[in-house]
Amino acid sequence: MLRTLILFSLLSLTSICAYAKDDPSSPDNPRIYFETDLGKMVIELYPKKAPITVANFLQYVDSGFYEGTIFHRVIDNFVVQGGGLAFDFSRKETKDPIANESHNKLLNLQATLSMARTSDPESATSQFFINLKHNEHLDPQDEQLGYAVFAKVVEGFDVVKKIEKEPKGLYRSHPQAPNYPVRILRAGRVQPQTPTAPKTVAVEKS
Repeated sequence: MLRTLILFSLLSLTSICAYAKDDPSSPDNPRIYFETDLGKMVIELYPKKAPITVANFLQYVDSGFYEGTIFHRVIDNFVVQGGGLAFDFSRKETKDPIANESHNKLLNLQATLSMARTSDPESATSQFFINLKHNEHLDPQDEQLGYAVFAKVVEGFDVVKKIEKEPKGLYRSHPQAPNYPVRILRAGRVQPQTPTAPKTVAVEKS
């Protein structure tokens, strides 16, 4: 039993180390923000690793699609999912599904965003989820497609944790939804800050 646990730990560490070596973070990556009922989060996108997914996600952000949607599926120590339902649980009309980019070597680590889908691997549209831990079973396995990681919460993960802890169970048809809807109030791109030029001080000649 101990040998099995040690082997499992080593395999998990190897996977995380491989991710670290292939770290997709870059100051050139686009960032977006979500202002929610429980606070603000900032998300870094990975267009080099998931170009189709990021382009699709940004189209929804830029069009205002996500504003007014709720986090409708919240499972402790698993995921916080949103991006497709209004406060009354009505589904918003989406664009066509996109290709699955889960073989981009990005793992479903804590704080990463992946595209939600049905059992059809090529069915993702607007919905996404935020991983609350490393959900290894969502990663691709050999030739089997997984859930495509395309971004990460880089600021405001405490807001995600607040959503996780919201009371649930009030809605019989949506038992995993918070009792009080947690909405995305505003969504948009984070504009890159231009470096401030150093102030020059004029020196008079004596």
